[in-house]
Amino acid sequence: MDYKSALDLLLGLVDFERFRAPRGPRVKFDLSRIRALLQSLGNPHLDIPTVHIAGTKGKGSTAAMVTSVLASQGYTTGTFTSPHLHTFRERIGVNGSAVSEAEFCSLLEGVWPHVIKVGQVEDHGSMTLFETLTAMAFLHFRELKAHFQVMEVGLGGRLDSTNLVSPRVCAITSLSLDHTAILGDTIEQIAQEKAGIVKPGVVVISAPQETAARNEIRLVCDQNHAPLWEVGDDITWNGGPFSLEGQSFGVNGRLGQYDLWMPLLGVHQLENAAIAVGVLETLMEQGWAISGESLKEGFRKVTWPCRMEVLEKDPVILSDGAHNPHSMARLCQSLGQYFKVRRPVVIFGASRDKNLGGMMDELVTLTPLVVATRSRHPRAVPTEDLAQAFASKGVEVCQAENVAQAVDKAMAIVGKDDFILATGSLFLAAEVREVILDIEPEIYPELDMASSILRATRR
Repeated sequence: MDYKSALDLLLGLVDFERFRAPRGPRVKFDLSRIRALLQSLGNPHLDIPTVHIAGTKGKGSTAAMVTSVLASQGYTTGTFTSPHLHTFRERIGVNGSAVSEAEFCSLLEGVWPHVIKVGQVEDHGSMTLFETLTAMAFLHFRELKAHFQVMEVGLGGRLDSTNLVSPRVCAITSLSLDHTAILGDTIEQIAQEKAGIVKPGVVVISAPQETAARNEIRLVCDQNHAPLWEVGDDITWNGGPFSLEGQSFGVNGRLGQYDLWMPLLGVHQLENAAIAVGVLETLMEQGWAISGESLKEGFRKVTWPCRMEVLEKDPVILSDGAHNPHSMARLCQSLGQYFKVRRPVVIFGASRDKNLGGMMDELVTLTPLVVATRSRHPRAVPTEDLAQAFASKGVEVCQAENVAQAVDKAMAIVGKDDFILATGSLFLAAEVREVILDIEPEIYPELDMASSILRATRR
């Protein structure tokens, strides 16, 4: 199997990331399929010490930080994250590097007979794309005899396909309203779903949360007798000098004080760093050796693209995957810190299931000039709809047919005291990154996912 054939096979599975389920009978959302698949593979998810991370925003950044520090200490560390920016291979990484095409093909070949076998059981229905990728990651980390696996929840927590692990430590990053049609439309419901990763007796590190979310997390931890350490109370941070290259900061953990620097920008990343330190200190308490020097080196070397990422400096071009009002507000807060007197030229695209009005209201506070466009993603909002919405809020806006044209328009508009910001969705941010850095993307065919989902349906 070559890589293209592997992608064709994988993309033939039900994919809820790119397509909504059609009306009518619904695919059963539970853990029965992934449990059966992992059992068929010999339960690889139970072989490697696990860090499990859920949240609305920041879970990928936190996973990258933890991975970088563990790798700096010399531990072979697997990481499973989603979605990807430029290639599916990014989702399964080892020590911060994506698997090769050959490894990806080998992993899919290894799990595919089991995918077919489980899918033929009437009570289960066909495996989804995300479930298959999860199994591939677990299999890869077992084959490598990794010291750790850092697993980022894909959606929610309670029913996510990663939630069969027996973690050494759990983390819950910042929570806000997102994916409300699936997870619930209140912060309490969101918190209940995310806290579904909490296991009896396992330490939980939590970001500062809204009161309602905090209370739900505390309740679940109490019910599971799971020690809870909260950033802002038990673990604190303080910001230091910063530049476009990165920022200095300190973290006061439960075991010590750490003076660190990282290339990731934004106030929100300091919160994520404090969570990561809490996770790493918990591993230290369990007997794993992690030196202060490895902490410093790991944060210094961490990479996590499209999160206030500086793609160019003249003019400044930033790429950020903020895609809900909460993350947009935090992005605007950080931009106010870094670019106090500059006007943003915003390349904006978004997905249909997002709170567009809420995101736009946050951006309006920056008095931007907007270039509305759409990514290749099948759920992207039409450009005309975005332009009309911005215009209705009194924002100066123009349109571009695609991301490459949007970059050209932004470059023609931007003044010497301006900067360019690409945001609204991670898919839009990734495509701008491809244009600026000349990255060859994977282009996926437009499949008839409705019929695929209906074939997988089991009442």
